[in-house]
Amino acid sequence: MSSREAIKTLILRYAELVDAGDFEALGALLANATFTGTTSVTGAAAITQNFTNTVIRYPDGTPRTRHIVTNFFIEVDEPSGTATSRSTFTAYQALPDFPLQPIAVGHYDDTFTRTTTWHFTTRQVTIDLPGTLTHHIKSGPTHQSSASSSTPANGSQASR
Repeated sequence: MSSREAIKTLILRYAELVDAGDFEALGALLANATFTGTTSVTGAAAITQNFTNTVIRYPDGTPRTRHIVTNFFIEVDEPSGTATSRSTFTAYQALPDFPLQPIAVGHYDDTFTRTTTWHFTTRQVTIDLPGTLTHHIKSGPTHQSSASSSTPANGSQASR
């Protein structure tokens, strides 16, 4: 698999894990990274806790979302074993009392390093077009139920 394809696979795996509500596996995927939404957290345990504390999971264990990731711009520096990427996401959500709709459109800015395999070193999530996030993000003193335009999303926006 080429470096570009390996990196694209990491980006898509992130969306898949958020949609599955598998925040432990998400933490493992980002174990060597700093995740930035409304706050920055580093390492598997902190990232897992951040998603657990911010994303609403329903009885089926998922946030009832689907993240579609497009517009991949991936630049790889093979000799140094580093890469950067920017991609766009649209997050959809549906619940029995909340019809299927886009809840956020934004972008991911990522960096990667290759040791034996490629891994994330940073992920920054920015919501460019916020929708209704009240069924996706827990509210409370340290959580936002919505984000303003061009403001980084909170930890759950990973689902974006």
